[in-house]
Amino acid sequence: MPEVVPTEIRFRLDGDAARETDVLLELRRVDLDVAGEPVARGLGFRIRRGNIAVLLGPSGCGKTTTLRTIAGFHPVSAGEVELAGQIVSTPDTMVAPEKRRLGMVFQDNALFPHLTVRDNIAFGLHGRPANEQRRRVTDLLCMINLPDIGDRFPHELSGGQQQRVALARAMAPRPTLILMDEPFSSLDVDLRERLGTEVHDILKAEGITAVMVTHDQREAFAMADHVGVMRDGQIVQWDTPYNLYHEPIDRFVAEFVGQGRFVRATLLDHETLDTEVGVIRGNRSYGWPRGTAVDVLLRPDDVQPDPDASLRATVVKKAFTGAETVYTLALPNGTRILSLFPSHHNHEPGEEVGIRIDAQHLVAFPRDSNTVESG
Repeated sequence: MPEVVPTEIRFRLDGDAARETDVLLELRRVDLDVAGEPVARGLGFRIRRGNIAVLLGPSGCGKTTTLRTIAGFHPVSAGEVELAGQIVSTPDTMVAPEKRRLGMVFQDNALFPHLTVRDNIAFGLHGRPANEQRRRVTDLLCMINLPDIGDRFPHELSGGQQQRVALARAMAPRPTLILMDEPFSSLDVDLRERLGTEVHDILKAEGITAVMVTHDQREAFAMADHVGVMRDGQIVQWDTPYNLYHEPIDRFVAEFVGQGRFVRATLLDHETLDTEVGVIRGNRSYGWPRGTAVDVLLRPDDVQPDPDASLRATVVKKAFTGAETVYTLALPNGTRILSLFPSHHNHEPGEEVGIRIDAQHLVAFPRDSNTVESG
C-alpha cells in the first residue's frame, strides 16, 4: 500500500474554523482488514452536522467497507470512530449498530414486499403513539413528493419511487446519521441525476447528516458538500466538488474526477507554460525549475470554439448531449483533446475547426508519458 500521508496535509477539512461540537462524525487514523488482508489504512475525515459527504472511488478501493465500519458492521484494526461525541469503534470495543441511531439506504432499497408504503415507512416507528406515527409518515410522503401512494405495495412503484420510499423509511425515526450505499446505481443515468438532486434537497430540508458511497462522479457532485476520493484504501483528497474538479491534488484525482485530456508542456517560468496548444499563463505559481517537462490537464470546458483562431483541430468524433456537443479533437501533432461546443455548432468528423484555450484553473503535473493522450 502507498505511504500514509498525515491527514492535516492531505485534506481541507471544511474550512475548519468550526467548533468541535459541530462535528458529528470523525474517523481518526482508521485501519481496516478483511480476512486478514488490509483494505484501508490511515483513514481520517470529519463531517459536520447537517452536511452530506460522499466517498467516491473505483470498485475495490474500500469505500463500502468504510461505510460498514461507520454503521458498526465491521471492526477497526486500528484508530477510532467517533459519532455524536461518543467513541463507537476502537480495536477493543464496538458499539452495536442498533445503538448508533443510524438510518441505512441500500442499492436494492430493501423494502418489505408484503407491507404497504405507509407500513414500510412506519417500520422504524414501532412503540411510538399511533397518531405520532401517522403524522410522521404523512409528512414524509409529502416531503418525498409521493403523498398519494401510501396504500400501494413496493412492486407497484417505479425504481425511483422505491428509492424515495427507502429514504423516507430511513429518515422516519430521525436518525443521527443516514448512510447510503450506492443507492441509485440500479437506475438509469437521467433518473440517477434527478433523484440525486431531489434526495440532496430532502436531506438538507430536514437538516440530516449523511454519508454516501458511489463510483459515479456525477452522483457525488449532485449530492455532496464534501467528497473523499478513495484509492487503494486511502482517501487521496477530501474537498468540495468544485475544488476536486478545478484543483485536483494529484494525477489520479485529476483523471478520475471529470473528463479531460493531458497535453505536453514545458515550464517557461513559475507561471507560464509552453504547451502543444500554445503558451498558457497559469493561475498559480509552480515550484519546479524552468524547463521542467510537465503534463497539463485540459477539461472540455477549457477548450472553446473560435472560428477565427489560428489554433486548428480536426473533429475525430462527437457526442450530442442536448444543449452542448462534446467533440474529440485531434491537434496537428496528433494529440487528442475534448471540447464543449454549443449544440448549434454542428461539425462532422474530418472537419477542421478553430479553437482557443481558456483554462482559468490550470492543472499541471510533472511529465508522466503513460498518461498523455496522443495519436
